[in-house]
Amino acid sequence: MIIRFVIQNVYSFFERTEFNMLPRPKIRTPEGHKYSLNGVELLKLSAIYGANAAGKSNLIKALALLQELATGQLSGAKISDNRFKFDSSEPVLQVLAVEFLQEGKPYYYAVEIENGDIATEELYLSGLGKKEDVLLFERKKTGNEETQLTFSLDFERESESGLLKSILLEEFLDKSKSVFHWLAKRNNAHLSEVKKAMGWFENTLQIITPNTKPAALAQRLDFDPIFKSFAHDTLCAYHLGISKIDVEKKPIEEIVGEGNDQVLSKIRDKFSENDKGILALKNTSGAELIVVQENGHLVGKHVKIIQSDKIGHEAEFDLDELSDGTIRLLDFMPAFRDVVLKPKVYVVDELERSMHPALAKELVTKFSHDKATKGQLIFTTHESNLLDQTIFRQDEVWFAEKSPSGSTDLYSLSDFKEHNTIDIRKGYLNGRYGAIPFLANLQALNWHAYDPN
Repeated sequence: MIIRFVIQNVYSFFERTEFNMLPRPKIRTPEGHKYSLNGVELLKLSAIYGANAAGKSNLIKALALLQELATGQLSGAKISDNRFKFDSSEPVLQVLAVEFLQEGKPYYYAVEIENGDIATEELYLSGLGKKEDVLLFERKKTGNEETQLTFSLDFERESESGLLKSILLEEFLDKSKSVFHWLAKRNNAHLSEVKKAMGWFENTLQIITPNTKPAALAQRLDFDPIFKSFAHDTLCAYHLGISKIDVEKKPIEEIVGEGNDQVLSKIRDKFSENDKGILALKNTSGAELIVVQENGHLVGKHVKIIQSDKIGHEAEFDLDELSDGTIRLLDFMPAFRDVVLKPKVYVVDELERSMHPALAKELVTKFSHDKATKGQLIFTTHESNLLDQTIFRQDEVWFAEKSPSGSTDLYSLSDFKEHNTIDIRKGYLNGRYGAIPFLANLQALNWHAYDPN
């Protein structure tokens, strides 16, 4: 679970800015929106509103940068490339930090980036402001450009751990890359908490962009009948004309066709090089074909959708023949099943993209009103129809707005202390809370003046 996320001098965030999932004490409705986990209360839902280019997506992109840095997928140089561009003063440190719960324990992970190098990287067992934080590791750049590593007292006392520390400093430490992911791979009893914290970045935190596709959807539908039933029942409930979800399986030789031995050989080579036992391929339209081995033979799988008309006639469709909205809804099926049944964190950019507003609202409402959910759903949106106090607590609605300096400000609807019966959608559209486009006077534009004739 996310407790809070802090960002400074990254993308459009210049000043240190915090987004959090902490409930305000005087807000009571709607009920069932607070998780109480080992003495920590956290919200389960949050929507972030704002005009285009206000910085909503930048918040999610910054969280993705921290996730990729922590897991060793990118360097500090990439983060440095995305610093705030409108400030010409002396370089300001870039800061990314997140406090989170993993397996019932609170952790705090933070990095400071200076000119592409990691100046500070630290991981603590968080005391949540009630007791002292417990150091797991700290990596800090000293004044003479050397790196200093400090670990927990138990780690530092053990001679074998000291050897590991010296090897790390001498051979593996890269000044622009995280040490976190390297430590999480070590089989050292004193680093077990580090490994557990890494599980949050690798498995619990799931970020979905407008272009994200669920991995190996055909395989999951084929091998998980409960998930298949969940996806089928959910899609059918939206009355999109879908009567069945199926997975078509064929030998890879049949899919490739005769006379394509070179293509077949390449697929076999790619599969043998893949140690995960599953290979994902895409056709020219972007539809996914999953290749797996079953009974000693390579099999290709792809999703088929059966639709029926009003008099019961059925027809079979590939995914690339469906509307963008239907595909987007299908793409969300793994996420919504997980966020309902597991303590995962799903962060979605532009949740309503390609979907009818009524579909998006029903999807969010279903999650909002389900009092047995286990995960967190955080998303950006422009959809004002979702602004409803029967769906959201006031502290679950956030706004992003650009300041005159070009920096993004974040603030919560709860800052306005509105009554729980007020029409917040109307107030938002009337500019009461800001975070809406400033259109100047479009009527004054003379489009015909640009006619070359």
